[in-house]
Amino acid sequence: MTKDMTKGRPFGIILAFCLPMAAGSIFQQLYNMVDSIIVGQHVGVNAFSAVSMVGSVYFLVIGTATGICSGFAIPVSQRFGAGDYKGMRKTLYNAVLLSSAIALLLTALTVIFESELLDAMSTPKALYPHAFKYLLIIFCGIPVTIFYNFLSGILRALGDSRTPLKYLLISSGINVVLDVTLIVGFEAGVAGAAAATVASQLISGLLCLRYMVKNLPVLSFEEDELKADTALMKSITAVGLPMAFQFSITAVGSIILQTAVNKLGADSVAAMGAGQKIQNLIVQPMETLGITMATFGGQNLGAGRLDRIHKGIREALIMQMVYTVTIAAAVFFFGDTIAKIFIKSDAEDYLIILGQIRHFLRVTCLFYPILGVLFLFRNLLQGLGFSAVTLLAGAIELASRCFIAFGFVGRLGFDAACFASPTAWSSAGILLVFLYLIEIRRAEGRLTSRTFTQKPAHAVR
Repeated sequence: MTKDMTKGRPFGIILAFCLPMAAGSIFQQLYNMVDSIIVGQHVGVNAFSAVSMVGSVYFLVIGTATGICSGFAIPVSQRFGAGDYKGMRKTLYNAVLLSSAIALLLTALTVIFESELLDAMSTPKALYPHAFKYLLIIFCGIPVTIFYNFLSGILRALGDSRTPLKYLLISSGINVVLDVTLIVGFEAGVAGAAAATVASQLISGLLCLRYMVKNLPVLSFEEDELKADTALMKSITAVGLPMAFQFSITAVGSIILQTAVNKLGADSVAAMGAGQKIQNLIVQPMETLGITMATFGGQNLGAGRLDRIHKGIREALIMQMVYTVTIAAAVFFFGDTIAKIFIKSDAEDYLIILGQIRHFLRVTCLFYPILGVLFLFRNLLQGLGFSAVTLLAGAIELASRCFIAFGFVGRLGFDAACFASPTAWSSAGILLVFLYLIEIRRAEGRLTSRTFTQKPAHAVR
């Protein structure tokens, strides 16, 4: 089922599209948390710390895959919004070819250089075996990750956020069963957790593919559409790669910060890992509202409806502020209660780890409204085809995290690490608002002068 987002009240359309996607993202984070909880409770603190430590590397891989898939879906949503279904299918086919090539390349590079990456991160010796096993399986599963994210991204580009949710719920249940079976039953340790994650993504991807083939006649290809088009690939790449780089830059900053935290010891690694997992779950509604604005912006740009884009972002800002203020208050007072499920109460230094988790959450939650603004404007700019300009904001995020990691964590310890992400969010969020105001005025000028052809300068032609 596709959804035309160029008609109707923006508030209702945005909310209806966002809610299923937010639920799906939360469930995805929940089953990722299940991995960590079962590992922490049944394998041990070192195994939990190792899985948490490589979370930034996992985000680099998953973020790059998600960025590529989201970027490749943008020209599809623009063609769909403009009613150019033949052009949409040509774009989709060439995006499939590009995604396949990138999946193979990323898999080869990460598997070959995994040891060097862990060494560069100053991985503690006690954590190294667990981290290596976990990452190796995750890296080998990159094609599966891209397969699932690409198909769900295309469904969202066509206005369907419910179908990916339905299949994600199914695979989430399978993931939990596999976790218990592999980790508890077969004592497969962190390798079992990684294998369960990859298998679940594969199931989700296959279900999405089956649905698209059976239920979306708009994706029924004609023979002349199944051709590699070098010019079209270049145009798609011009949109997709900047989004991948955006995620990569953010992830690299997280890896640099994680490297600094690794030098503080296993307790700090465990605390940072647990705090980030809780935070990743909490920010999903913020992030999915941003992704919704990418699809909303792309379709309305394709239809030449800049007025709807203005109205949509205003109403999305109201939704974002209501959520971020409410959840920040909840996290400030109750966040450490959730943290207790990751660490055994009889674990060594239990109270120290729990105190650090509480401090991390209380610092970062104060900046959730700023993070919400960042998600909205970054994704909207990408949906409008201005992916390249968001790289500047990504570079600011990277610089901010590096500044804290290199300049303060070594001297001030865990306290400084807690302020790294809020500093990055603040600097990038302010910049993105200004970039949006500049770029949308340029688009309005082109539309007014009749030289604007329903696509921005950086969009696929």
